[in-house]
Parts: sequence; structure tokens; C-alpha cells
Amino acid sequence: MSYAGPDFEPPQPRRSRRGPLTVALAALVPGALLGWLVYETVGGPGDGDATGRATAGAASPTPAPTADGKQPDPSPAPTGSRTSAPAASGPLKGKVVVIDPGHNPENFRHPSEINRKVDIGTNWKECDTTGTSTNDGYPEAEFTLDVAHRMRALLEEQGATVKLTQDGDRPYGPCVDERARIGNEAKADAVVSIHADGSGAGNRGFHVILPSTVRAGAADTRAIVGPSRDLGERVAGRFVAVTGSAPSDYVGDGTGLVTRKDLGGLNLSTVPKVFIECGNMRDSKDAALLTSGAWRQKAARGISEGIVSFLRG
Repeated sequence: MSYAGPDFEPPQPRRSRRGPLTVALAALVPGALLGWLVYETVGGPGDGDATGRATAGAASPTPAPTADGKQPDPSPAPTGSRTSAPAASGPLKGKVVVIDPGHNPENFRHPSEINRKVDIGTNWKECDTTGTSTNDGYPEAEFTLDVAHRMRALLEEQGATVKLTQDGDRPYGPCVDERARIGNEAKADAVVSIHADGSGAGNRGFHVILPSTVRAGAADTRAIVGPSRDLGERVAGRFVAVTGSAPSDYVGDGTGLVTRKDLGGLNLSTVPKVFIECGNMRDSKDAALLTSGAWRQKAARGISEGIVSFLRG
């Protein structure tokens, strides 16, 4: 998600020092230290090939190019627009997870609708934004929907009932207030909003955004601040361990965690909810990961494992 979007007021970038960050990460993100040490040992996911395989042990065989010379996606996302599938038997049987794929691929066609102001409790903001993209034009909205599909498949295998706030099945939106309402009305046990950042080139890493304590207008996050932090820490920890990606080096002081009170999707939520910025689309090394189907599968697995850990307590 680009910080240039109307639902964001960017913090000032802060460069971190690698040494103290390991301690901070170990203290604040349970289970993440092992993944961080792997990252430091191999030099970071951008130092391998574009799929990020250098961060996860032995490389997998590279699929043969197709007739047009392009490399096929070794881990294609499940396709098809649907609201949910019957829950399978599994450890998450009876649990409801809402996945919020940030933005909508068609938002750019509806400027007047997405620029409409909605009440987020603390103030009024635009309904939604178009999101960001890589320098080569890969849209954030396409990335978020792909990761959401992969997560849905993984979580349904665990028995969860999974709902998406949008599945590329509507002309625009939903607006940020409706995104929160969908999770609330589903009585979700956990909600995760999927994004990718649009910060400056050279800024790298992921971060998880947690709700701040807000009580204003329709917003009252007091009941969800604690459980949302637990959810966010578990998601961040598993994301590090599975993807080998480092926490953001420009926000969060190296913890991978940021608390915000200017996001309608968090302010208006009454159920545990976090956002995750999976990487920076405007950095070439992060972009190489975000555009890789194999890496997106890792991202989906890391986020899903964090959700499973949270729901199983």
C-alpha cells in the first residue's frame, strides 16, 4: 500500500542498526529470531534469485520455460471467485477468518466513488485508493488478491471458514468502513488486511500494523488492542520464519510492528485485526520477491501460520 494513499499519513523513515534489531525482534515478535538469523546468514532474500529461494535452504528445481520463453509460476494461486467453501474438518473447525485484500483492481476506473469521504471515527477519509505498484507496473491490488487466494486455500485446509472482503467481483472498493464492517458482521475470530508498501527505493522489509487505542465517534478499539497485538506478533513471527524476509528498515525500529490510529479499517473494527505490508513494491529487491509466485506462496503460508497460532492460542 502506498503511503501516498489517503488512508495513510507516512511516518518519517528511520534507518535501523542491524545489531540491536535482533534483540528487539526476539523480544517483540515471538518465534521470529530463528528466521531473522537465517536472513542474516544468507544475506537477505534479495541476494538470491528472484524467487527468494536462497533464504530457505536448498533450491527447488526451476521449471522449464514455456513456449514464449517465460518462466511459469511454480505455485499458482487457486482461482475462482466465491464467498466461501464448506469448512473441512480440522483444528480451526468453527473459526471464522476474514481476509481483506487491499484495494481493488478496478478502483482506478471509479475515481469519484473511491474519493468519496467516509467516517473512520477520528476523522473523514476517502473511501479507498488505487494502491501502489512496482516500477514495472505489477499492481498492489493484483498482489493482495493473489496472496488472499493462497491464504484461503491454506486456512480452509485447517477447517476454518474463510471470507474475503472482495474477490475481484465488484466494480470498486469496498470502502474502508465497509471493509471493517464485513469482519464485524462475520463475527470473525481474526481479520488480516493484505498490502504491499510504496515507500522509497532502498527501503526494504515487511511490517505489521496494529490498532492503536481509539475512542472517537463510531470507533472504539479498546477491546481489540490486546488480542490484535497478539495476532500481529504471531503473524510477524511466522512471516519471518517462513519467508526469511527482514522486518522493515524504515518504520517500526526493526521490530516489524507499527501502531497506527489513522486507518479506518482498524479504527472501526470490533474484532481482532491487523494489516501487513508484505514488502516495498518500489524497491527492486523487494519487488523481485513480491512478483514471484513461489515467494507469494511463502508469504501466504507465513501469514496463515500466524493466524493459526493465534486462533489455537
